[in-house]
Amino acid sequence: MKLTQIAPNQTETLSAAGTIKFYSYSTPVAAMLPSGRYVRSKTKYSVTTTKHVNKWLKAINNVELVDQEFIDNL
Repeated sequence: MKLTQIAPNQTETLSAAGTIKFYSYSTPVAAMLPSGRYVRSKTKYSVTTTKHVNKWLKAINNVELVDQEFIDNL
């Protein structure tokens, strides 16, 4: 697993399988799956975390809302 800090309090991990998980602070809140599918948590977080996720997904048009448990289990 590769860990990359992309901005203050914003981190990505890349798994051996090719999944990229996006973390705001220490919470995984979005991901890009190996298939190229993007997902984000349905859970409502703080204004700052929402800004982080929106920035990370800025250029992505098709993002699926999933339960937080789905992202946790990636």
